[in-house]
Amino acid sequence: MEKEEENAVSLDDEPVINYRGITVMAFIIGNETFEKLGTIGSLSNLLVYLTTVFNMKSVTATTIINIFNGTSNMTPLLGAFLSDSYFGRYKTLAFASISSLLGLIALTLTATISKLHPPHCATKDSSTCVSPTPGQLAFLGVGFSLLIIGAGGIRPCNLAFGADQFNPETESGKRSMRSFFNWYYFTFTFAVMISVTFIVYVQSNISWAIGFAIPTCLMFISCVLFFLGSRLYVKVKPNGSPLLSVAQVVVAATKKRRLNLPHNLEFNPFNYMPSTSMNYKLPYTDQFRFLDKAAIITAEDQINPNGSAVNPWKLCSLQQVEEVKCLARVIPVWASLIIFSVIMSQNSYAVFQALQSDRRLGNSNFKVPAASYAVFTMLTVSLWIPIYDKVLVPSLQKLTGKEGGITLLQRMGIGIVLSVLTMLVSGLVEEKRRELALTRPTLGVAPESGAISSMSGLWLIPQLVLTGLSEAFCAIGQVEFFYKEFPENMRSIAGSIFFCGQAFSNYLSAFLISVVNRITARAPTGDWLSQDLNKGKLYYFYYMVAALGVLNFGFFLVCAKWYRYKGDGEIKLPTDQLALEINKAV
Repeated sequence: MEKEEENAVSLDDEPVINYRGITVMAFIIGNETFEKLGTIGSLSNLLVYLTTVFNMKSVTATTIINIFNGTSNMTPLLGAFLSDSYFGRYKTLAFASISSLLGLIALTLTATISKLHPPHCATKDSSTCVSPTPGQLAFLGVGFSLLIIGAGGIRPCNLAFGADQFNPETESGKRSMRSFFNWYYFTFTFAVMISVTFIVYVQSNISWAIGFAIPTCLMFISCVLFFLGSRLYVKVKPNGSPLLSVAQVVVAATKKRRLNLPHNLEFNPFNYMPSTSMNYKLPYTDQFRFLDKAAIITAEDQINPNGSAVNPWKLCSLQQVEEVKCLARVIPVWASLIIFSVIMSQNSYAVFQALQSDRRLGNSNFKVPAASYAVFTMLTVSLWIPIYDKVLVPSLQKLTGKEGGITLLQRMGIGIVLSVLTMLVSGLVEEKRRELALTRPTLGVAPESGAISSMSGLWLIPQLVLTGLSEAFCAIGQVEFFYKEFPENMRSIAGSIFFCGQAFSNYLSAFLISVVNRITARAPTGDWLSQDLNKGKLYYFYYMVAALGVLNFGFFLVCAKWYRYKGDGEIKLPTDQLALEINKAV
């Protein structure tokens, strides 16, 4: 770390800021690693836990997981708001970390104490199994609720809090920040791979109690590491939610809705921008022109001596208006990506496919845990990203002349196409697995479901690899897209809106599964999503989701064609110099 990175920085009369950068990275990266090992290590095998220990049907367990994931992904928006407006990132992370630890303790107790879960069901006939009592479900719900609260604070704040520790005004700070982002992603991948292999194996083959106790201990270490660095952290104070500015623009435009908008060259908007703003000046765009009315100065509007509006609910700057337009342009694209996430969430059914496939490695008796097959998705992402960045992007740059080789919308579009292909391959593999289970001698019966097919579980790898490629293109592309296209002071919201999309997809997936289960259960062809996959027709469900993906891709193409990237304005009107020249011309 260069010396300049550790120098204190003071802005006018503001307190001295000591950026310690790399010095505190050990605490933050360590906290992040153990937190992910703790939470992912517990949740990655939760589907199997609910069906085997709590004796839930696969449809019920899948619905609960979708609702849990959906709520976990929705709360980061609230967490970002509370962090920016009231508590700051440090206090939000501290509270959320403790909440996650308590949630994991509750989950561990459900596996450790026999009275907190129903008795083990030794037969495959789920109708003879004892269902969990309301009290057992309530205690499990408490654990889930604490984990949801933890996710709401950790997900929108951990990456931004790490970036706060580096001086953004120095070259060494910028380089160290990029290094932090790289290590952040590495620890996430490392945590997932350890979780879906070692921790899942302990849970499935040794003991659920021990398998949950290990992540709980890791989460405790995460909390300890986080609080050890408390005196060294840069703790940015909350500056108020940027959503307030969005509300002011909408209210001001509504109040002035009866005003007529002048032509571009006659438009002399309120163009104030505070010197403390972290946002870049945005060029004027002619989309959503009705919002421009918020920046029209009338005889009733009063201006403070420093240039700001006396009543920001009646008069907003053009910069504020353009920031709201950024959000308005992103929303249709964000909505088109929800179905993509629905498709990706169906990868959870690969766990049930694995349970009724031959999971032996060679001629040995060792069986790969069903949830561990997800490691192929993470391996694909980990291997593809360096290939994409170091090989594919430079080649595409020579062809297209674009900084990233292709645009972010093109990258996400490729991911959507791959997701449809994922569902088609998943359906074909499931058809073959079911055919072999019904026509050839099987390898026994899975207590959680039914007869085990002679098809090797390794045949699930193609669909899992395609899932990884889809995420590498679309999911990672989404994060970068939101980060770049949102105003700079809304990047916590940018991280939250990604998780909100995941939340809606989880809810929609749960609804879709419930509807399909209800309709097909009464159909002559039988339930598509039967507890025993051999009695169901899961491949029909995969094909149906693929068809939804094709329709959604058409909607995405419309949104992508209409979209205008931030900064691609037709008239560079917001700059003070240009506004002055326009006034002279008029």
